[in-house]
Amino acid sequence: MTAVTVALDWTPNTNHAGFYVALNRGYYKAANLNVIFLNPAQDAYKSTPASRVANGQATFAVAPSETVVSYNCQPKSSAKPHLQSVAALLQSDTSAIVTLQSSGLDRPRKLDGKTYASYGARYEGRIVQQMIKNDGGKGEYTEATPPMLGIWETVLAGKADATWVFMGWEGIEAKRKGIKLNAFSLEDFDIPYGYSPVLVTTQDILREQGETVRSFLAATTRGYQYAAEAPEAAGELMCQTVTEQHDTPLDVGWVVDSMQMLSEHFLTKDGLWGVQDKTRWERFLDWLSDRQLLTTSVQSRKKVKSVTASLDDLRSGKAGEIIPRNSLSSDALFTNAFLPQGR
Repeated sequence: MTAVTVALDWTPNTNHAGFYVALNRGYYKAANLNVIFLNPAQDAYKSTPASRVANGQATFAVAPSETVVSYNCQPKSSAKPHLQSVAALLQSDTSAIVTLQSSGLDRPRKLDGKTYASYGARYEGRIVQQMIKNDGGKGEYTEATPPMLGIWETVLAGKADATWVFMGWEGIEAKRKGIKLNAFSLEDFDIPYGYSPVLVTTQDILREQGETVRSFLAATTRGYQYAAEAPEAAGELMCQTVTEQHDTPLDVGWVVDSMQMLSEHFLTKDGLWGVQDKTRWERFLDWLSDRQLLTTSVQSRKKVKSVTASLDDLRSGKAGEIIPRNSLSSDALFTNAFLPQGR
């Protein structure tokens, strides 16, 4: 069997449902694939999913679309490969910047002077900053970076005022616990956000292992179609498989509630999974460029002149040189060619 490794972006959750359904129902086995999912909790998120693919430790990674943008905007001195998205896990953006209703922070502009719990990503802080500005604020806030897998808990514990979550996962958890949230969708504040999450790989893998990629995506498509058609059953299958694979039991009620919400976001109106729209990618790239967020500096605590910047530097405009919009083509960032309907 052909080995395929997928580095997840978070501990197993319902965004990944189709993967675990495909594993449980034997779709990967039928395609002669031995698929292993890497849970970032294994190393406390010391390695990002994208870096695992870039370093050759994984075939695919789950990541937001801005990760793809970042890997295609590397410094000239970087040896990192460019990444390309081969499928969108969700057709709609189900993420939001959230605060506790009890905090009284019911508008993005009220985050001025507050603490945002950040994942430390290259564009994240500046996207949040722009949301605050779009709501009439100054965009001046503290960007804290607690341990990655504990970010959500810092908000629940009152140690941070806001963070970025998936409403289909943390949002459902909060609802089940009776915790009321204020949720600020990016689109509601004039930010044409891209797909999140997406499945990414390198162009070398696409070139050298194209048939394996096609087989994996075909089997995964079947998993997500099942999840969309039978969300409760899919949720139960996922819980069973995650326990077997990772020894990390999930709450069945939480998963099923989440699946009921997400089932309408897995597929296009035509019942297709994974498809990405060029216009949506172009809109996001145009927005990043128009706001001068396409810059050369990469986030890092290690200072390298003209190459890296702190998160504070990025938000304050000390982000390196502007990358011309015409140097970044969406065609290099995503492809539908390896999906079943793309053949």
